[in-house]
Amino acid sequence: MVTPIRINASEISETVSRLCMDANFNLGSDVINALDIAHEKEVSPIAKEILSELLENAKIARKNKMPLCQDTGVAVVFVEMGQNVEIIGGCLRDAINAGVRKGYKEGFLRKSIVADPLTRVNTNDNTPAIIHTEFVPENHLKITFMAKGGGCENMSKIVMLTPADGKEGLIHFVVETVARAMANPCPPIIVGVGIGGTFDYAALLAKKSLLRPVGTENKNPGTAQLEKELLGKINNLGIGAQGLGGRITALAVHVESHPCHIASLPVAVNIDCHSHRVKTAILGTE
Repeated sequence: MVTPIRINASEISETVSRLCMDANFNLGSDVINALDIAHEKEVSPIAKEILSELLENAKIARKNKMPLCQDTGVAVVFVEMGQNVEIIGGCLRDAINAGVRKGYKEGFLRKSIVADPLTRVNTNDNTPAIIHTEFVPENHLKITFMAKGGGCENMSKIVMLTPADGKEGLIHFVVETVARAMANPCPPIIVGVGIGGTFDYAALLAKKSLLRPVGTENKNPGTAQLEKELLGKINNLGIGAQGLGGRITALAVHVESHPCHIASLPVAVNIDCHSHRVKTAILGTE
């Protein structure tokens, strides 16, 4: 008999609270590195100056424990739950929301969630979080927090292409989505693309692709080549940092795909801004 890995709900809450603040205060080293590379490659003086200011902004936020951006985002939480993990002292959903509530209060992070999309009354604690849970064979509980700002999320799109549209139609849709977005998602951006599955799953794939360290390639060589092709076409748009023109519009394009129906070709684009805030913690043992 396998001994379960017991994790207390209070530990989950404390972890989520810490991740909320860590993500909003400390830009990841992968993003810093991508911005450094962008700064080196950029030829536009204005865009180069903007990239310098973004890097300086990250230093100030880290030093003073201040939000990288005034929009501290929707709390999006991805959970990998090991098959032998047992949560005690509460339920997973409540524990995560308690952590978001605590983190956004103690970190003085802006509360951006309204309880009803039409009446628009703020919940005043940035809950409920958007929670995606996946069961895995490992003996751990992996929690990945993403602070997703409204400006970039609003520029995301999904389309149900036909198989006849193929790669050419897919590339046109992705590049056109970024072209229409212009400065709204606060470039330089990270572009997440989900291909296949179903209408809803393609969108989830696009968002999950953003969890990869910025600039890492898909393990499939063909998909990795597609990422490079899309990045080249997007950067040729000339939108540049903050939409003021330049060579670098996107820091990276991440693509994830999944098998789909013979009659379908779902494609989703989920854009993230330069303030790409993702942090992960693992509880229990692997």
